[in-house]
Amino acid sequence: MPEDLSPDDPSDRRPARHASLALLVAVTMTGTVALHIFVPALAVAAADLGTDAAGIQTTITVYLVGLAGGQLLYGPLSDRYGRRPVLIGGLALYLAGLLLAIPAPNLGILLVARMMQSLGACSCLVIGRAMVRDVSTREDAARKLAILVTAMTLTPALAPAIGGVVSQAFGWRAVFVLLAVVVALLGALVVLTLPETNRHKVALPGIGAVLAGYLRLVRIPTSRAYLVAGGCAGTSLYAFLAVAPFLLVNRLGRSPQEVGFDCLLVVFGMVAGAVLASRIAGRVSILWGARCGNVICIASAVALLAVDRSGLLTVTTLIVPLFAYAVGVGLLSPNAVAGLMNVDPHAAGSASSLYGFTQMTFGALFTAAATAWPATSAAPVAGTLLAAGLVAGLALRRG
Repeated sequence: MPEDLSPDDPSDRRPARHASLALLVAVTMTGTVALHIFVPALAVAAADLGTDAAGIQTTITVYLVGLAGGQLLYGPLSDRYGRRPVLIGGLALYLAGLLLAIPAPNLGILLVARMMQSLGACSCLVIGRAMVRDVSTREDAARKLAILVTAMTLTPALAPAIGGVVSQAFGWRAVFVLLAVVVALLGALVVLTLPETNRHKVALPGIGAVLAGYLRLVRIPTSRAYLVAGGCAGTSLYAFLAVAPFLLVNRLGRSPQEVGFDCLLVVFGMVAGAVLASRIAGRVSILWGARCGNVICIASAVALLAVDRSGLLTVTTLIVPLFAYAVGVGLLSPNAVAGLMNVDPHAAGSASSLYGFTQMTFGALFTAAATAWPATSAAPVAGTLLAAGLVAGLALRRG
């Protein structure tokens, strides 16, 4: 498998596809909306369904598990049958899960609905990234993927704030009503306007061949470095998002609506970092950009841990280092995606699947680690973020 293609490789000259980049960005962003928009409503939903904090937090873990496992399937399927039909099927499953969650009478039904949502939504993540790569030359891929990641960071930035306002005004179930309308409209746009972008459909391999393809990617040091680093950075903040409603409300006295805006401030740092990544794309090496982001992450996690241990934890001293950490994530993530997708552009679907699986697997682990302890301090979050930064740094150094 080639690690890179030269700019003159004729197989990488892609004609214009008339596939709207704005629509592809919207598709990809939608993949994690259901994860983030429900965060401010966790405490309210737990009280309504008669469960505790640990119980309702499993809705986050289940969603991440579904996103991780499902993405391994959508890449090979879209490489074989085309991006468009597979994406339409995923959006239909996503919508069905949202409709099931609206009347959910207990935690068990809600967990089933959340799994359906995640298994459908992960098609948006995999196929959105792959379609952007389909319509881009090698030189243009890093720039467009940086734009994509920049836009994707708006999802965890805006979704919690929207979820907080909606749940406080209309109840937690209204969050899923709103999202169902959004997904239905997006699905209609995909059906009516989005063309097929996969020019080189391949035969669908057996499970062994699929696993062998993933293993070939993992064996390449560059791929392995960007997979681990991107996986650690991209979803490590989920550890904070899962704990935020309880830490901010119970420890720091914030309201659900204020929690949404606090999360917005934190994740807006990812937007700033991704904008920076977009600006420097092509001017510095991908590896240099990724390492700079990682250094910022580690320093910020250390600062948060020091604040918590010194007894100076307030809303401000919590949000500021988390914002800085998010800047590092926003700088590291698009560079990791671009680096991985350029290893073999002809297997963009499979590479996107593997990246998504790695990212969400780490996210589930980080969320489980942070929520295993009572949300009475920021130490579990800070420790989780520091571990993520150190693992990412080691991967980039070895790769």
